[in-house]
Amino acid sequence: MIKAPDYLNNKLLSALSEDARKRLQCHLRLIKLPAETALYEAGDAMEDVFFPSDAIVSLLYVIEDGHSSEIAMIGNEGMVGIALFMGGLSTPSRAIVQCAGHAYCLSKKHLMAEFDLHGEFHHLLLRYTQTLITQMAQTAVCSRHHSIDQQLCRWLLMSMDRRQGDKLDITQELIASMLGVRRESVTRAASKLQEAGVIQYQRGHIRVLNRPELERLGCDCYAVIRKEYDRLLERVREGVES
Repeated sequence: MIKAPDYLNNKLLSALSEDARKRLQCHLRLIKLPAETALYEAGDAMEDVFFPSDAIVSLLYVIEDGHSSEIAMIGNEGMVGIALFMGGLSTPSRAIVQCAGHAYCLSKKHLMAEFDLHGEFHHLLLRYTQTLITQMAQTAVCSRHHSIDQQLCRWLLMSMDRRQGDKLDITQELIASMLGVRRESVTRAASKLQEAGVIQYQRGHIRVLNRPELERLGCDCYAVIRKEYDRLLERVREGVES
């Protein structure tokens, strides 16, 4: 049996009523997710979904030459594996652990048993899917129209939202892979933020020193994504259905 303080770190699970959580609780399995672990590859048939607790997972689109770019980031606000309840069973994207941590794994069988009740879990996951689509669309806009400096600010803000505290363990090389840019570009952008006293960076460790300034230097994409998530999740808490 998983202790409530643990699995309630995931905001989707914590948004459920006590009855719904009790039905799922005995089927949740706590697993450790080392950095750069692939939860699934493009085209894989999915058998489980994952509710991150303190890990961050990136959904990547990989092109033929091997290069990739992040299309969405999922942490303790969400769930990895929406294709299972959307009927696709697989996706053309790759899910890789960006920051090590833990997640709660739920099998396809138990996911669909609760989803098919067409109750609060059903509506919660559909609303979460809408926020994920918003994130994907805004990320595409950001990558096309905003500077690498602004993209890095957005990416750091989104990562910090999904971690407890102000620190992030990640290399510039991995950030560059997420943004789909050259490492040198990330190095220059990170150096500017460090010189401005916004972040501190040392050998794979980033600490945000001035979050308000990080938000000011970024584009409005972060605010759009955050606002949509807050709006839809708050409606779930209030029991409002569209």
